[in-house]
Amino acid sequence: MVTADVLVVGTGAAGLFAALSLPEQYRVLAITKSKADEADSFLAQGGMCMLLDDEDYDSYFEDTMRAGHYENNKESVDIMLRYSQHIVEQLVAYGVDFQRDENGHFVFTREGAHSENRILFHEDLTGREITGKLLARAQERDNITILEDTTMVDILCDKETNVCRGAVVRKPDGSYEEVRAHAVVLCTGGLGGVFQFSTNFPHIAGDSLAIAMRHGLEIENINYIQIHPTTLYTNKPGRRFLISESVRGEGARLYNKAGERFVDELLPRDVVSEAICKQMKLDKRPYVELDISHLDSEFIKKRFPNIYNRCLEEGIDMTKEGIPVTPGQHYFMGGIKVNSDSKTSMEGLYACGETSCNGVHGRNRLASNSLLESLVFAERAAHHIAENADMSKPLEADEIPFRPEDYADIDERNRNEVLQAIKRKDAKFYEQWLRDDS
Repeated sequence: MVTADVLVVGTGAAGLFAALSLPEQYRVLAITKSKADEADSFLAQGGMCMLLDDEDYDSYFEDTMRAGHYENNKESVDIMLRYSQHIVEQLVAYGVDFQRDENGHFVFTREGAHSENRILFHEDLTGREITGKLLARAQERDNITILEDTTMVDILCDKETNVCRGAVVRKPDGSYEEVRAHAVVLCTGGLGGVFQFSTNFPHIAGDSLAIAMRHGLEIENINYIQIHPTTLYTNKPGRRFLISESVRGEGARLYNKAGERFVDELLPRDVVSEAICKQMKLDKRPYVELDISHLDSEFIKKRFPNIYNRCLEEGIDMTKEGIPVTPGQHYFMGGIKVNSDSKTSMEGLYACGETSCNGVHGRNRLASNSLLESLVFAERAAHHIAENADMSKPLEADEIPFRPEDYADIDERNRNEVLQAIKRKDAKFYEQWLRDDS
């Protein structure tokens, strides 16, 4: 048995920020299914939103609500906007380097469905810049231990009191171990692993959702899944490379087979994805073209170095020609239902980031709200734990037995349970995106 004051499951932006936001006298154990830098937060390209000033509040609020088809939780949206400047201050203190002008002021860009330029960025690697700095700071903390290649396979709970006592984990050698903690924070990301074409890491396949469903926790809007309009078209298997929405935000245009523009590129993601799918059927071609070559080539290389180099690997020079793009699964707006402090219906169990649902995104996430939402509500989870958890209770007091044989096929079982739950909600739309072996 291993003990910790707080167990954090996942080392993306939400998990790391939660760990860093907890009091330093707490013993924090953070585990991750793969390597510490193989969370989807590291892949985020475009940027992170920030409320510009009080005058921007109504506009930003409306942009978020409109993109979410007005199904958003207004309280959650309000919290996210009002805490955004504080989060940016925290990130800068941790060493995050957002783009600045010659006077040292932040440079903001714009993406689809935004009415203002309010997105902070670092080249086209904003997620890696933010999450990488958070990982570095966490590794410096004596109270934070990070275990890689360690998978949560179950949560431990007292069924009579509905209190979470920890988790069962699978260690790198394949053996299973009980981890006892006063609080558990689930930050395991989305569910891209159940889709055939996804921008997510394939090992991120909704594990927390399946475990939560088995324990009777409420899952909200499991069919609210965002298809990103522009992933790099390729015949190669594996994760789809994202062509950031910020490329369209800087002026890229979408063209059909005849070289005609067919949609407003800055409409919400679900609208643009639908337009592209319709156009591909009309063209009888598995992609459309995203062209930014009308802009200065040096600007393109400097603004999008990662995308530029990745396209070159595919034989495409985006400074001279269009990029073949196709929609792909990208983000999950549903998840384990939580309140505004990221607390689930089980005492001592919290969920943050993409695996949770506090309603901030509604039916469709506004571009570059994901990192901000993860950080705001991860910090709120940490503060709620600090204010409410009783760290004096003995962790080994009660016996909650588990059987290792119950977890022999757990990865595939988790994936299938999530997949079937999605199909029960919305089989018709998602059948073209789910994995072939489903």
